[in-house]
Amino acid sequence: MIKKVTGARGGRGRSGPDADEAPPEVVVDVEGLADRVVGVPVEAARYTRLAAVRGGLVWLRLPGGTGVLGDSLPDDDAEPDRAVLERFDLARRTVTVVADPASSFAVSGDGTRLVVRDRGTVRLLRSDRGGSAAPEDDAGGDEFTIDTRRLVVTVDPAAEWRQMFDETARLMRDHFWVEDMAGVDWAAETARYRPLVDRVGTHDDLLDVLWELHGELGTSHAYVIGGRPGGDPTGRPGLLGADLGPDPDGGPGRQVLRVLPPETSAPAARSPLSGPGVDVRPGDVLLEVNGRPLDPHWGPAPLLVGTAGSIVELTVRSGPDRVDAGTVRRVAVRPLHSEDELRYQDRVARLRAEVAERSGGRLGYLHVPDMMGYGWAQLHRDLARETAKDGLLLDVRGNRGGHTSQLVVEKLARRVIGWDLPRHGAPATYPEQAPRGPVVALADERSGSDGDIVTAAIKRLGVGPVVGTRTWGGVIGIDSRYRLVDGTLVTQPRYATWFDDVGWSMENHGVDPDVEVVVTPQDRAAGRDPQLDRAVAIALARLDEHPPARPPDLAGRPSAARPVLPPRPGGGDRHHIA
Repeated sequence: MIKKVTGARGGRGRSGPDADEAPPEVVVDVEGLADRVVGVPVEAARYTRLAAVRGGLVWLRLPGGTGVLGDSLPDDDAEPDRAVLERFDLARRTVTVVADPASSFAVSGDGTRLVVRDRGTVRLLRSDRGGSAAPEDDAGGDEFTIDTRRLVVTVDPAAEWRQMFDETARLMRDHFWVEDMAGVDWAAETARYRPLVDRVGTHDDLLDVLWELHGELGTSHAYVIGGRPGGDPTGRPGLLGADLGPDPDGGPGRQVLRVLPPETSAPAARSPLSGPGVDVRPGDVLLEVNGRPLDPHWGPAPLLVGTAGSIVELTVRSGPDRVDAGTVRRVAVRPLHSEDELRYQDRVARLRAEVAERSGGRLGYLHVPDMMGYGWAQLHRDLARETAKDGLLLDVRGNRGGHTSQLVVEKLARRVIGWDLPRHGAPATYPEQAPRGPVVALADERSGSDGDIVTAAIKRLGVGPVVGTRTWGGVIGIDSRYRLVDGTLVTQPRYATWFDDVGWSMENHGVDPDVEVVVTPQDRAAGRDPQLDRAVAIALARLDEHPPARPPDLAGRPSAARPVLPPRPGGGDRHHIA
């Protein structure tokens, strides 16, 4: 139990006017503490930032239903739900809303006040707002918005850069994956680079110095990232999800050479020109954007600046292969912020079709772009269909890493030991979605971090051979927890990986493939993929040696028919059941 003992520490019998001013001594009965834990009586939700205030608890309740990918919104204009700051009253056991919405908060030292931020607005609120009673020393009970425009901060860049350098060195010293810094004299290296800080003239110079300092550790994932990654998106043109070429008639317009097909299971992979009611096809010519003709040199890009996610009117002339050839019409489209997802899904679909064609439909194909939520979703987008083929190619080329490699390997290492045989459905393997035949993996120099690890695990567990080139070679991971005073992200390699067959050798070396196949620049220019070709050949050869698992023949099933009984004693051929 937790007991409050009045009086100052060491003076329990104290009396007099100052007796009530001393904080009570708290004595915790440690024995059996874990058995006395009780849950806070609130409904299940996503909670974060739990903190204690006077008489209660506060937390942020995050919106539910968004998922890891955050693509559950109905359209581009929809505003996602925001977090809500809530307070739980320990006496009344009730929950009240303190601020809706809220981005973050901080609690005062005495637990009576909250500083709450909602994007650019900062407010000072009472911690018992909406609670059962006001705090004893109310201090006026005032609540107000803090005018941050009145805050003036003067920064000495040179002094700030020196502090940032020292902070970077300290963070690495305290969080590097092994305390002795893998044999590097970190204090000496820090002292060697510190004089350079006095000579830097810009923030970029400082970042260069920090990169070099981190480089002395010879360890992956030691990053220094400053500024705004990606820059300002407002000056970028919206994208139409198509390949364009010059107008064959010599006009200023642009001919549509190819419209990228949408992938309806991925919301970001929509295709603006193939949307309902648009029907822009290869051969059509784009003439105007919002009534303004295209520049003969720059094409539609300048007219599409800042239009991503908005409705844009295109003037299009139908191509010669259409029934209405030469007809000029206007269509409304919503340009994309990025074509990355659309082009990625198009590439995966193309590779899957190539594998199916070259194998006569016997091989499935799965690409895993990273080992995070996005890659996990991409794996499951087609897992059931592709593992139903006789064999499987698992492509982790370009895998950006993450933390789900164990789950991926667990899926692909399954072996068929039985079948579920429904009457109105196709036979399904037990375990579900287990590969029915050989698995061949593809990896390359851009398979990194958890992409390295998944490749090593595939080899170590005997899931299948690896075709391609040696992987990136960075398996000491990070959590990206710390930023410097100006927002610059600095990372500390904290999580090392060791396998019982290769030891520590993955770091700074990578994982060697079982079958090395290099894709040359000439191959890429010609659209050839020799790694995929070799993987298909190996998988088909292994299929010949080891036929895939097949569902059992129903002709061999047991019979539940009533057995024929012997004749009754004394004559007669009637059957009876005793």
